[in-house]
Amino acid sequence: MTAAAVDTRSGSKIPWLIIICGCLIAALTFGPRSAMGFFQLPMLAEKGWDRTTFGLAMAIQNLCWGLGQPIFGAIADRFGSWRVLTLGAVLYALGLYLMAHADSAGMLHLGGGVLVGLGVAAGSFSIVLAAFARNTNPQNRSIVFGIGTAAGSAGMFIFAPISQGLIDAYGWSDTLVYMSIAMLVIPVLAIPLVGNSRSGKVSQAEIEQTLGQALSEAFGHRSYLLLVSGFFVCGFQVAFITAHFPAYIRDIGIDARYAVIALALIGFFNVIGSLASGVIGQKYSKPHFLAWIYLARSALVTAFLLLPQTPTSVVVFAIIMGLLWLSTVPPTNGLVAIMFGTRHLGMLGGIVFFSHQIGSFLGVWLGGYLYDHFGSYDPVWWLGVILGLFAAAVHWPIKERPVARPAVLAPAE
Repeated sequence: MTAAAVDTRSGSKIPWLIIICGCLIAALTFGPRSAMGFFQLPMLAEKGWDRTTFGLAMAIQNLCWGLGQPIFGAIADRFGSWRVLTLGAVLYALGLYLMAHADSAGMLHLGGGVLVGLGVAAGSFSIVLAAFARNTNPQNRSIVFGIGTAAGSAGMFIFAPISQGLIDAYGWSDTLVYMSIAMLVIPVLAIPLVGNSRSGKVSQAEIEQTLGQALSEAFGHRSYLLLVSGFFVCGFQVAFITAHFPAYIRDIGIDARYAVIALALIGFFNVIGSLASGVIGQKYSKPHFLAWIYLARSALVTAFLLLPQTPTSVVVFAIIMGLLWLSTVPPTNGLVAIMFGTRHLGMLGGIVFFSHQIGSFLGVWLGGYLYDHFGSYDPVWWLGVILGLFAAAVHWPIKERPVARPAVLAPAE
């Protein structure tokens, strides 16, 4: 049996139409959910809810994002990315609309939590990056992953000031409605991503591998399990900051406009960090690079908490954190593609991301829960520092090489 690659795309060129449309989808999908922190205080002031209520909604959102990711990834692998991205857009739009009109905590948790979470899962990085990987040669994948991740980062940069401006002008509820309408552009943008896992650059051996075989292979692979455990920490750290940083800024007595500035700066420098991560990951050890990213995050948070907290320190923190924010995504997805190929990348990458979202759930929920009990976010900040050290330790021994397979199953790339 041959293991020759089945390639329906031509040459080694980067498919720019797919990349551009995928990047726009990533920006639209990541933008509104990254701006959720701006809705917390005005929503709670109007509804009379506490921060635990809002934090639980965002935690449910992150958990549903994670739960849905491997499921939607597997569906996209088999039936095509366009169908999944379209479903995600509908779920996302409906969730934002229900959140805008929530008159109970239960409706908030259903709309802003379950439906938005599932919508993001069906239109997130793993779906888009899997489509990129299937249509891009291995030597270009890390760079293309960096471009896609940077686009999501640009969504955060763009939506932070837009969200706050719309909230100031029209109120938090109408702003959510406008965002829900914007999600309906995604099905049009997704048309070039219509293929499935058999339509790009994939070996015959990968095509013949069943879903069960792929899962068995992945969960028996030590480096994959280490990658899954380490990505949990990324979710914990970034989700806590996304949901609670605007409130934290006000708590420490700094003008609220610096929260907008900070999240916009994180989004802007996240673009730079993601692009740089794609280039660095193509040239140097991805596991070691990831370890250094997590160490740098822990050092940054420690310095931010121990040094005087001023508007200047908030800006510096945002710039450096932005460089580190999603710089973990290109090397993480790149490692999954190297280990197992692209046949089941949507599903296997989704499982790694599920771990990320378990961390996100805990980061967001603990932020609200511990604040309501202790009146401070400091315990969650310090827990994030400790987890960063753990992530660095588990990434260092990861092996950056394809999984060992019998000759008949060895992918050709």
